[in-house]
Amino acid sequence: MPKATETLLEIDLNALDNNYRYLTSKLKPETKVLAVVKAFAYGSDSVVIAKELVDLGVDYFAVAYANEGETLRNAKIETPILVLHPLPVNFEVIVNRCLEPSIYSLKMLEAFIAFAEEIKQSNYPIHLKFNTGLNRLGFDENEISFIVEMLSKTKSVKVKSAFSHLAASEDLKLKDFTLKQINGFHKISEELTAKLGYKPLLHCVNTSGIINYPEAHFDMVRTGIGLYGFGNDKEENKHLKPVGTLKTVISQIHEVKESESVGYNRGFIAEKTTRSATLPIGHADGIPRSYGKGKGWVTINGKKAHILGNVCMDMIMVDVTSIDCQEGDEAIIFGPSTTAEELSAAINSISYELITAVSQRVKRIICRN
Repeated sequence: MPKATETLLEIDLNALDNNYRYLTSKLKPETKVLAVVKAFAYGSDSVVIAKELVDLGVDYFAVAYANEGETLRNAKIETPILVLHPLPVNFEVIVNRCLEPSIYSLKMLEAFIAFAEEIKQSNYPIHLKFNTGLNRLGFDENEISFIVEMLSKTKSVKVKSAFSHLAASEDLKLKDFTLKQINGFHKISEELTAKLGYKPLLHCVNTSGIINYPEAHFDMVRTGIGLYGFGNDKEENKHLKPVGTLKTVISQIHEVKESESVGYNRGFIAEKTTRSATLPIGHADGIPRSYGKGKGWVTINGKKAHILGNVCMDMIMVDVTSIDCQEGDEAIIFGPSTTAEELSAAINSISYELITAVSQRVKRIICRN
């Protein structure tokens, strides 16, 4: 790619292809793949990512909210789409756009059945979410009989899958807890299948679960962060490539003399003459204020330039005293060299938070590096 001339996010589809193929290499041929493309495909571009994954042969998509699924349907993506957190106000959009809701409580099941019956649906696909320890959303095991009883009274819906969500699959120090979740889901799925009289798709692992718990792949696996280049493990990350590279340029360089300050509230005061470069990216673009005062950095001509003072809404200032650079030079915030995982660790955060925070005002460029 040519050097950046403005703030932009490069989306590398070859990296996506690499990550998909690596993750699927760990699966049995018959195991289905559900790709998570919520939150603008983890801060990139959900439509572009989804279309590439369709070409790669993905079986399912998952989004958080109904409007995210609607965006994919508007782009003529026909692959099944699971809505992980539907709400009754979205039921009409869900059915009109052939989206498939995750049903996580008796109240939600009752409400969706009533809606489906009212508009005369038959065997509309739903997915039952079970809580095995994350304690976020999901039915309890002791509600299976009530679920089956409600389903036996209607032909409006049919269970397409049953699933759960692992809380700590990336942390092998918590392996006992994860195995307890997996075993719990196995027990739930057996009871549910016996009482339903048919077997829905079963799935419970995420990216780290794909890597660490092959015995729990069941019928389908879900992958989100792995597709975008992060495996929650240094060794696994060697096989994955970051899909997004966030870049900007140097707008202006200042010579800041001793005792002069940089930025709001005099967040940096020079102890010696310092060269400061101003970049057109700030907290409105996804660079939190917590990266200010030297905690965060960008890379300019292969060298780290730490942030001076406070992050502004639309700008950051970085220390280029020891860097040979000039106005117009490219600055890389994160990408294959300095990863989002490395940068986020500087403020005790995680790659997910940094990559999904990239503002929609940042220009997206699609490439194949």
